[in-house]
Amino acid sequence: MRIGIHLRTMGPQSTRATILECARAAEDAGLDDLWVGDHIAIPPDDAEGSGGRYLDPLATLAFLAGTTKRIGIGTSVLVVPYRPPLATAKWVATIQELSEGRLHLGVGSGWMRAEFRAAGVEWQRRGAITDATLEFLQRCFANEVIESNGQPFLFKPRPKRPPIFVGGAPPHALRRTVRFGDGWMPHAADPQSLKPSIDELNQQMADAGRGKAEVAVLTTLPFADPSRVEELVHAFRDVGATRLIHGWRYRDAAEFVEVVNKMASIAA
Repeated sequence: MRIGIHLRTMGPQSTRATILECARAAEDAGLDDLWVGDHIAIPPDDAEGSGGRYLDPLATLAFLAGTTKRIGIGTSVLVVPYRPPLATAKWVATIQELSEGRLHLGVGSGWMRAEFRAAGVEWQRRGAITDATLEFLQRCFANEVIESNGQPFLFKPRPKRPPIFVGGAPPHALRRTVRFGDGWMPHAADPQSLKPSIDELNQQMADAGRGKAEVAVLTTLPFADPSRVEELVHAFRDVGATRLIHGWRYRDAAEFVEVVNKMASIAA
């Protein structure tokens, strides 16, 4: 099982210096992946913990692609309906190209209505927009010549498509994973709560003639209790998780590095 960590791109922890120190510590410790979240327009009454400050996830990953060498970089998750398909495809291809294939694309349809209003996107159409964008991304990475709005164009650079992890809850996330994804990305604290959905996903993948999907679990590990951490890691692996991503509200780079060093023993 691959071990990753969530890098805060919001609030006071999202300075250049802190991000660099955290990213390099995770890479030096041997962790597999760094993941960043996505919010585009936080309303004033929902800014606790961030103060409304959020870096763009794709811009941040482009920055990390140039400041790291080995560690995987990914979105957990990119809110697809906020962004135009063609511009998103170009961002994704560029990051994948410049990172030399280290990008993992976690995607979701979003949940914060205020952000959809700010972006001018219909809340009720978010699922349909997500599916259409993912279908377009698949075509871009599969074909050199693409058509958009009736206009053919060359899609270059065209590196290998990054693996797509679909965030969200069943049944929609499972259906979307089978259609467009390589893996499912659920939030979970209890490994056993995931087992029925993982079993269902694998059955749907088999019915579609596809292999087993990856399962990248977003969680918060209780590092104050090392024995419990070890127990949870084994339990997540036993129910079918292939990746484990730890995220929490760390105060500063020093706290992040302390946890990274504890996580290194899991990844070893």
